[in-house]
Parts: sequence; structure tokens; C-alpha cells
Amino acid sequence: MIGTIARAMAAAGALLAAGAGAADEAAPARGQPLNVTVVLAHPDDELPMAPALAALARQGARVQIAYATQGDAGPGVSDLAPGAALGEVRLKEALCAADALGAASVASLNRGDGTLGVGVNREGSSARKLLADLTEWLGETDMILTWGPDGGYGHGDHRMVSALVTQIVQARPAAERPKLLYVGIPAGRLPPVPEMATWAVTDPALLTESIGYTPADLAAATAAAQCHVTQFDAATRAGMMPLFDATMWQGKVHFRPAL
Repeated sequence: MIGTIARAMAAAGALLAAGAGAADEAAPARGQPLNVTVVLAHPDDELPMAPALAALARQGARVQIAYATQGDAGPGVSDLAPGAALGEVRLKEALCAADALGAASVASLNRGDGTLGVGVNREGSSARKLLADLTEWLGETDMILTWGPDGGYGHGDHRMVSALVTQIVQARPAAERPKLLYVGIPAGRLPPVPEMATWAVTDPALLTESIGYTPADLAAATAAAQCHVTQFDAATRAGMMPLFDATMWQGKVHFRPAL
């Protein structure tokens, strides 16, 4: 994203007051802390829902994040060449962001950035390996947050993560099935920056779940964005969360129930 963030923030107007509350209805009846599992494709994919994750952690939920890849194919704004060295740096950035958000743990499944949509139905494909990883890794959890079928902006890895997680969850019997939520941007609230012009939006009537956040949660999200030095320049890292707060979130991150 974006040298145009400062102009977009001005166009969006004053920031709206942050909302409160965080999916209390998903709390387990047994009175234990809410277990929230976030399944994403790459480090930095947590940013479109970052204040929601901070809010959940602040309210006592155990938030664990799994990345299907280390983001080793995408150089972003760094001078690093695609490959293992970049992946190692991006994983460190993910750990930094998770710490800022209060997440309890991070898992890197390292299935190859940009490969999840290649030869999906073939034995030994990255997608099949990831399906096996997630089937084993996704144990008991109360709620799973991930990309919707649009993948945010259509990224093949994002779409495959969404599809594979959904496949696993829909196969579970009702008594063992966690709540599965897709993050979404309400139609009419797309941030006015050219870099997000192709991002998908969702009819607000379908976004029936939301997780409210406080100014402290938004600050935690801003700190998480600051971790991703290889992917965004300094101005973008500073302005991204206020921009999202003023446009697509407006006090709460929006989700669509998958099932």
C-alpha cells in the first residue's frame, strides 16, 4: 500500500469512536477462556482483522495464529530476494506482530508461498499437504477466523486457506464444530486508496458477526503493523490502521459466518 494513505485519511474524515465487546456469544459454556484460532496464508494477513485479535486477547481469549506459508515469495518493499532468507525475516515479523496483539502462539506451516493453488488435486501438492497439516493442527477450538472465499483481493493462497479450513470444519459433527468466521469489508466502506481498489466487499446484511475494539486495541494493531518492515514503508505502517478504522471498521471488525 501506499504513499496515498495520508490523503485518504483526510478524505475519510475524523476517526470514529472505537466500539467495545468481542464476540461474547462464542464463549464456551464450560467457563474456560475462549480458544480462537486464526488461519492465514502469509505473515501480515492478520492486519485486516488486527484490532479484533487484540480485543479478543485483552478480554482473556487464547488467540493462536497459523500461517500456511512464510511469505517467502513476496519481497514487499525490502531489498531481500524471494527465498528462505526472506521467509525467516517475515516469520520474525509475524512473531513481533503476534506479540503486539497479545496472541498466545504462532505456527508456521511453511507450505510454499504462491504454491497453494498449484496442482491442488494432485498427490503431494502444497494444498494436500496443508490440508493434512491443518486437519492435525486444528484441534479443539471455539472459533476460527480466516479469509473469505474471495481471499481479500483474490490471492490464490488466501482462497485456498479459506477453502481448506472450511472443508475441515464442515466435516465435523455439530457438537465438535467451531464457529467459523470469514473477515469481510462492508460494501461502501472500501478504503479510498488505489492499492485496495480491487479488494472484495460484502453485502453488510451478510456480515452478521463483529468484534468491537477499543483505542488501546487499535494502538496494538498499529504496533503490529509496524512489525512488517519488509512489506510496507514507514508511512504506510503508521497510517494503515487509522485509515482502516475510519473507513471499513468504524469501531468493529466485520465477519460473515461460514456455515
